[in-house]
Amino acid sequence: MIKKLYILIPIVIFLSCVSDVQPKPKAYFSLKYPKANYKKIKSEFDISFEYNSIAELRFDQKSSRLLYPNMKATLYLNYKKVKNNLDSLLNDAYKIPYKHISKADAIPEKIFINKENDVYGTLFSIIGDAASQHQFFLTDSVNHFLVGTLYFFAKPNYDSIYPAVKYLEKDIIRLIETLEWE
Repeated sequence: MIKKLYILIPIVIFLSCVSDVQPKPKAYFSLKYPKANYKKIKSEFDISFEYNSIAELRFDQKSSRLLYPNMKATLYLNYKKVKNNLDSLLNDAYKIPYKHISKADAIPEKIFINKENDVYGTLFSIIGDAASQHQFFLTDSVNHFLVGTLYFFAKPNYDSIYPAVKYLEKDIIRLIETLEWE
């Protein structure tokens, strides 16, 4: 009996060491977004700009929205007339992105100057698990002021929404670069 155990134990150990498990290769979730096709729109707020045709444009009394239903994202656009209040509008525009500082890893700024169309502004990219990933303001410093804010209707997990953030960043930059005051 003991001789059988001496033979059986090494066989069991040998067979139990065989494994078909292999390490999984590193991979990332692949998201495919359609190639951007831009349309020009003239809004009722005395501005025109180009926007991605996959977005649904909706107007309200003082604002408009670009809805991206497949990404569960919305770009809110709020327009205001400048009436000797440029300082307070700029102050508010700089405060809004920094409300996310507790969740943000960084908030780099990109300045836009378009002398030809008299459009000046700043794009704030909020890096981290904040509620909004991009915010911007545009003005001609005399009559017009536009504020934009991008929100995702999902738990703010920057790693997960990063591909959509980068895709929409291109749309925002296109909007900024093509904006004209009427």
